[in-house]
Amino acid sequence: MIAELQCVVLDCPDPARLAGFYAAVLGGETDRPDRRWALDENWATVHTPDGPVLCFQRVEEFRPPRWPDPARPQQFHLDFGVQDLDRAQEQVLALGATVLDGGTGPRGWRVFADPAGHPFCLVRH
Repeated sequence: MIAELQCVVLDCPDPARLAGFYAAVLGGETDRPDRRWALDENWATVHTPDGPVLCFQRVEEFRPPRWPDPARPQQFHLDFGVQDLDRAQEQVLALGATVLDGGTGPRGWRVFADPAGHPFCLVRH
């Protein structure tokens, strides 16, 4: 092993807002003191109950991806396992997500954008 995952960092225009969004989706603690980084208006974090840390850094001229437009690709996305797709969709929409691909038929996943425009999927367990 060369390294261990410290965190996943997402660029965004408003770190505190995006941290609040993901804390509401995943649970966890926003902006918990951590010796690995300093917290300020340009950097926010979510320590999730399962261990991974999501970090959010301010980018002044942030240009969100446009899924599935290759001219502004998603760059990466997060998949979140859920028991009930419909209920999870209601919850993320109430938190400020938008639907990018609601899926049709018995498909087991749906694509959304977080409030800063990053794509993520809800996937049925």
